[in-house]
Amino acid sequence: MLKYSPDLLSSWRSMNPLLDFSGLPRYADFRPEYVTPAIDQLLEENRALVARLVADTAAPTWDSFVQPFEDASERLSRAWGQVSHLHSVLDSPELREVYNANLPKITQYYAELGQHEGLFARYQALAAASEFPGLSAPRRKIVDNELRDFRLGGAELPEALKPRFMAIQEELAQHSAKFEENLLDATNAWSKFIDNEAELAGLPEDARTMFAEMAAAEEKTGWKLNLQAPSFLPVMQFCENRALREEMYRAYTTRASEFGPENLDNTDLIARIVALRFEAARLLGFDSYAQVSLEPKMAETPEQVVAFLTQLAQRAKPYGERDMAELRAFAAKELNLPDLQAWDVAYASEKLREVRYAYSENEVKQYFQEPKVLAGLFRVIETLYGLEIRPDAAPVWHEDVGFYALHDKAGNLVGQFYLDLHARDTKRGGAWMDDAITRRRTPEGLQTPVAYLNCNNSRGVGGKPALLTHDDVITLFHEFGHGLHHLLTRVEDLGVSGISGVEWDAVELPSQFMENFCWEWDVVRHMTAHVDTGAQMPKALFDKLLAAKNFQAGMQTLRQIEFSLFDMRLHQTPGQNALALLNQVRSEYAVVVPPAYNRFPNNFSHIFAGGYAAGYYSYKWAEVLSADAYSLFEEEAAGYVGGVLNPEVGHRFWSEILAQGGSRPALESFKAFRGREPAIDALLRHNGMA
Repeated sequence: MLKYSPDLLSSWRSMNPLLDFSGLPRYADFRPEYVTPAIDQLLEENRALVARLVADTAAPTWDSFVQPFEDASERLSRAWGQVSHLHSVLDSPELREVYNANLPKITQYYAELGQHEGLFARYQALAAASEFPGLSAPRRKIVDNELRDFRLGGAELPEALKPRFMAIQEELAQHSAKFEENLLDATNAWSKFIDNEAELAGLPEDARTMFAEMAAAEEKTGWKLNLQAPSFLPVMQFCENRALREEMYRAYTTRASEFGPENLDNTDLIARIVALRFEAARLLGFDSYAQVSLEPKMAETPEQVVAFLTQLAQRAKPYGERDMAELRAFAAKELNLPDLQAWDVAYASEKLREVRYAYSENEVKQYFQEPKVLAGLFRVIETLYGLEIRPDAAPVWHEDVGFYALHDKAGNLVGQFYLDLHARDTKRGGAWMDDAITRRRTPEGLQTPVAYLNCNNSRGVGGKPALLTHDDVITLFHEFGHGLHHLLTRVEDLGVSGISGVEWDAVELPSQFMENFCWEWDVVRHMTAHVDTGAQMPKALFDKLLAAKNFQAGMQTLRQIEFSLFDMRLHQTPGQNALALLNQVRSEYAVVVPPAYNRFPNNFSHIFAGGYAAGYYSYKWAEVLSADAYSLFEEEAAGYVGGVLNPEVGHRFWSEILAQGGSRPALESFKAFRGREPAIDALLRHNGMA
């Protein structure tokens, strides 16, 4: 092995931005060729450290054992985190190649750690030491979590089974990455050029302008459509051309399936991923992968989750059936659509909304200019938590990306975040938050957290600012809730700081909590200005929006339950055909039945390429917590001039929920805030199903 002098090593680290942990990521200096040498070096250093820690014959302590191990783990996490982030937001053939070349190394390393008997023994010795009760609660929680994760990582497996378990983890990581890449490539593979504007009748002007600009960017006339959300959703919601809606619906719902290029078909990947998960679960002594998934979550058993979802479905189904019956009757009578199909649902629903509530989504959209919405969002955070948010400077990966800092009243830096709001063909779909740097105490002082906040909204067109639908606004508030969970932690130990160590079915509490503010007039009025006149949204229009809040809530709730039950059942019983199982769930609870060619599982990246396998129910589980938490703001609003923007309750929410991170069980944090166990009543009331 080559030996490098400290000076030479320092020089190499400064040259390779992935090895520089002195501050923010150096995205301006990033090159794909930096990835492999950086990852190889960090893996070598980490393995050498692990060997030294395990060989140490002295009794393990936090400072001598856990701290150096966490330091090394953080360096690798931050370096690979930048690569993974860019793979999600600025994909390229060169980056994809090095990402996929290094992913097996990363996966193998973490699989090795999960099975490392020496590390496991050191953590066990620390937990059994007389000094252990004297550690802080967050540090005891970290050790307890590590012991649990070692067991789930195969540390207690017989030696003969460990290689197979490790091979499964590596193969799963590769298949999950391939699933997401196939979906991105399949999404980008479809486009349609239209020469006759009459085919776009009903579409809002800003959508037609965007489509014209997309065509012009390829030096073509007319309008270009694609399957990215800013293109697909307006067509489905507003376009009068039923044939075009059906064509785009079919293209969208058959992405990454047998109906497209064979090399992009996710069908076999789904079967293989699920089979490997079951095999890993059986090796660990569990009956199903669902049981493994629930080990670190609030819910205790798959049966408990299924019972929760079934109870909620039974409450929601009468409302969903009523919603669908009303929509069918309206479509037949008013839209000449006696045979309402899946590609008609969004269009007919928008027309029914316009008739029933006398407004359209497009009318509302004209008031939500992106800069104004951001200002309104920041106002909520600043009012509730006594913070100040202002633009900051940092290297970014795309010209659309913004960067901001949060300061407290004394001017101290609390955290920073990147804001990447716009869709592009190098960026995966959806919206998400991820951590760039996590809060912790180091010998150099307090390391402040940094977050990535990502959406896929439309850019501004025709020289106007970007416009957001109300749903886009809700999504932005949702992701910012995740961001605040990461940024406002007061925990200073890495393993339970921010979102780290939080039970997966509780991690949506802060995000869904933030959505509630999008339905408060005192919040909405401050983030609206008409794109042409600058006028604030009229209160009468907001009242219509609020009246329609629970429009088709039954249908929407059943849709989430459909996905959640499919996910849980798929991971409960081995050998099932994913599509057949989904159709079975739909036969029980769905009120919108899609055509036979629909291949939703093939693009369900949450469970096949994300962290939600046997955990998609978390959205509904956490919605109970978030609605109940928000109900305290509602209860206190009557006696406060600022309504729900009550800093006293806000600081209590910060102290008992956001600040705690994963340092204690989420249920304890909830009860400390609310003063009791969570109840489902507020969720049913918020959804009009009380």
